[in-house]
Amino acid sequence: MDYEHILFDVEDGVAIVTLNRPGKLNAMNRKLNGELHHAVMRADADDAVGCIVVTGAGEKAFSAGGDIHEQLSDDAKYSEKELDELRDDRRRYEISASAKPTIGMMNGLAYGGAAVLASSLDMRIGCEATKFRFLAAAYGRINSTWTLPNQVGWPIAKELLFTARIVGAEEAYRIGLLNHLVPRAQLRAKTMEIAKMIAANHRGAVAGIKSLMLRQMTMSLEDQYNAEHEYTTHVLRGAKAKDAFPEFMARKGLKA
Repeated sequence: MDYEHILFDVEDGVAIVTLNRPGKLNAMNRKLNGELHHAVMRADADDAVGCIVVTGAGEKAFSAGGDIHEQLSDDAKYSEKELDELRDDRRRYEISASAKPTIGMMNGLAYGGAAVLASSLDMRIGCEATKFRFLAAAYGRINSTWTLPNQVGWPIAKELLFTARIVGAEEAYRIGLLNHLVPRAQLRAKTMEIAKMIAANHRGAVAGIKSLMLRQMTMSLEDQYNAEHEYTTHVLRGAKAKDAFPEFMARKGLKA
């Protein structure tokens, strides 16, 4: 697939997906959303990829959110039923549920639909220009109820969703919406450092950890234990010592 609004690259086991409409602050129209989904699923299916980074082109915005010009055109063109079908986009969930870990490299503001996207990723790394705004309540919509509480907890998520206020970089880091906050000049290096560490690990183990954590969000502690035991017994058995610690064995002169 040829991309118009997405850049796609793979570096040392890390797929880098860049929202590429800098003249529009990387606003997310249907074409960009479709290409983003395709790129993430492409990376998800690639055995050479162990981690997926999503970022925005330019220095101002990860993305300003949904393309309002397109939405205005849609309002005039489609019926309410057709609009409901357009908005019911399961691809957003499929990006979040990707088997590979996903990292948002937050190079600027992430408002509206872009905040939804960012909060659906596994982690985010930001710089001084990073800002979030979960805008839906300000204009009569609802979103992020299935993404944001998993990142910052219920009380903070309620505040950000109810108020629709701007969340600056320092606050985002303090409340856990950012895993790391670094100067802009170090943003790519820090993001790739984390992504390459993930990509260098056992792919099946990392995918299993993510799968279990997604399943366990609403389970009891005992159900979480049982789910992990079931997975490590029947899906991915733990590596034997000789396979898990070859460098230690060689250093100590041990043999299996």
